[in-house]
Amino acid sequence: MGYQFDFGASSQYLGLLLSGTAVTLCLTAVASVFGLAIAVAGAAATTSRFRWVRGVVAAYVELIRNTPFIVQMFFIFFGLPSLGLHFAALPAAALAMTINLAAYAIEILRAGIEAVPAGQGEAGRSLGLRPAWIFGLLVLPQAVAIVYPALVGQITITMLESAVVSQIAVVDLTHVADFIQSRNFRSFETYLIITLIYLALAVVLRRVLALGGRRLFAGRSR
Repeated sequence: MGYQFDFGASSQYLGLLLSGTAVTLCLTAVASVFGLAIAVAGAAATTSRFRWVRGVVAAYVELIRNTPFIVQMFFIFFGLPSLGLHFAALPAAALAMTINLAAYAIEILRAGIEAVPAGQGEAGRSLGLRPAWIFGLLVLPQAVAIVYPALVGQITITMLESAVVSQIAVVDLTHVADFIQSRNFRSFETYLIITLIYLALAVVLRRVLALGGRRLFAGRSR
């Protein structure tokens, strides 16, 4: 007897699927905005003349990049309350995703900064610009243009890794899938649909960000 795909049974959960997708995308957007902001500050700190500043950033990057994301999230949600810091599930997930994305983006931006010709900074100094202006106006835009595809890839990875936030009861796409499967007992159909949704989200996200990058960096040498 063949395994039949019941579209009628699946359609009743459409609202849940849309809601879960919205939560996944919102978490990704929050983590991307704040994670990249932290990454810019961290990448700038890697060029600091103070060794202790560079050391703090390096330690942060190594800590996050060498520990599992789910453990970082559990530490924030389950561990920090022992120190009096309590987070609801959704903010805890957003914070964990932000911290994780920032660490990887720092290394990506650092590579981009190192790829910018040293003459750019020298030109800025010859014009009397302060170091902060040189970094913000000359070095950073070129560095971002160079590593933009890698940043897009990291944002996409962060979106896909968000599937584990369901482990702390965030009602994201994966949490919705678990709920639906527990009601209809159709594991194959349910997780096939979720897989296709994640695939579509990843492809669309990459293309939208790539299109935005082409417009943002049009005419900029790489």
